[in-house]
Amino acid sequence: MGGRKFGGVRYEIAVDVDGSVERVWDVLADVESWPGWTPTMTSVRRLEDGAFGLDSTAEVRQPKLGRNVWRVSGWEPGRRFEWTTNGPGVTTRADHRIEALDGGRSRVTLEVEMTGPLAGVVSLLAGGMTRRFVDTEAASLKKHCEAGSPGA
Repeated sequence: MGGRKFGGVRYEIAVDVDGSVERVWDVLADVESWPGWTPTMTSVRRLEDGAFGLDSTAEVRQPKLGRNVWRVSGWEPGRRFEWTTNGPGVTTRADHRIEALDGGRSRVTLEVEMTGPLAGVVSLLAGGMTRRFVDTEAASLKKHCEAGSPGA
């Protein structure tokens, strides 16, 4: 695993993957497949047809968190996407970045940030779970991308 940072309502982890940027991007951009490789997702359902990209939305269900609708708010095809969801008093932003490393490897950085008047309270109540989920997602992504699937 790479580095970890947590500062109040922001958490970030980086993990190095033995797989190409293209392989990792294919997995990350196929959000509806996430429940198949990470236990932190119960279901992910796209809310519109067409290619996944800027302004796409998805209903995400996670253990202990219920249902949230996420909207893609940042998009760099093949490199990065970020999406946000809004709840009472808090906006949560999740960023997914991929960079190429030597030898056909990749570094994936996952970041979650909560803002808004209740972000501090939500972070106190759910910060530990959020960190565990992001850590699990990073480890699960690495394992899935390195499993020898086509394109790995």
